[in-house]
Amino acid sequence: MAKIGLLVCGNSGIDYIDHKYDIEVIRSILFVGEKEYFDYVDITAPEFYKMLEENPDLTPSTAQAATGVILEQYKEMVEKGYDQLLVVTVSSKLSGTFDGCMMAAKMMDDVDIRVFDSLSVSYPEARMILDAAKLVEEGKTLDEIWNHLEVLRDNNRIYFSVETLRYLVKNGRLSGASGFLGSMLKIKPMLEVTKDGRVESIEKIRTTSKATGRLIEKFIEEVGEKEVEVFLIEANSEARADVVRQAVMEKLPRIKEIKSYPLTPVVGAHGGPGLVGIGYVIR
Repeated sequence: MAKIGLLVCGNSGIDYIDHKYDIEVIRSILFVGEKEYFDYVDITAPEFYKMLEENPDLTPSTAQAATGVILEQYKEMVEKGYDQLLVVTVSSKLSGTFDGCMMAAKMMDDVDIRVFDSLSVSYPEARMILDAAKLVEEGKTLDEIWNHLEVLRDNNRIYFSVETLRYLVKNGRLSGASGFLGSMLKIKPMLEVTKDGRVESIEKIRTTSKATGRLIEKFIEEVGEKEVEVFLIEANSEARADVVRQAVMEKLPRIKEIKSYPLTPVVGAHGGPGLVGIGYVIR
């Protein structure tokens, strides 16, 4: 039976989730001012958001892991005895990480390397690799795991609200940004990760309190009677995330727990501090 090795990019936030599995992480680079940091290794989410709070004029930027670096990770995994590699990446519409992983895979003709585009980011991406690890433990084949990941990819949603569009627009991660030009710094929009992996605005809202309320309403409308695992994502916005948690659990009493995950710095560089997201994965 083939031995399957697992890799995921750091945009998943896997570093902030306790787990028992051997999962390698492909790390992007964060640039702040004149300094560069490897995500999570050199700077964590709390440290990053504190930095932005202390100097709000900073405009961080990011870079994906170099193809050569990814290739070296592949080689190290093969040296550990893995016959097949499964790589899960952030949406190809949000980063070049997927393309870099594909390029590196083509440089290793003698190894079966599959690169899965999550079409998402943060917890749904992490959930995919964690499910993959569980299935590897159960002895499933790579094809069986891939089929399961496709189901997860087709059955998750994320809605989120940001304090400002400055970071998303500056870093080019918002589709259709022209619709906000002129007044974009004054609104608190609600956005979503679309089914094809883009970030799009869906509603323009003027205040944080109204944005929080509408985020709750929209999520409850979307979930309906679905049996789902609900999660929160926050960027130094625990209090606001807790308001969302309590309201959703009150409206949907069948949901007994909603875990919260910090938005890792490389993703937070695009969303900015104050972001709160809520989403689900179909059970």
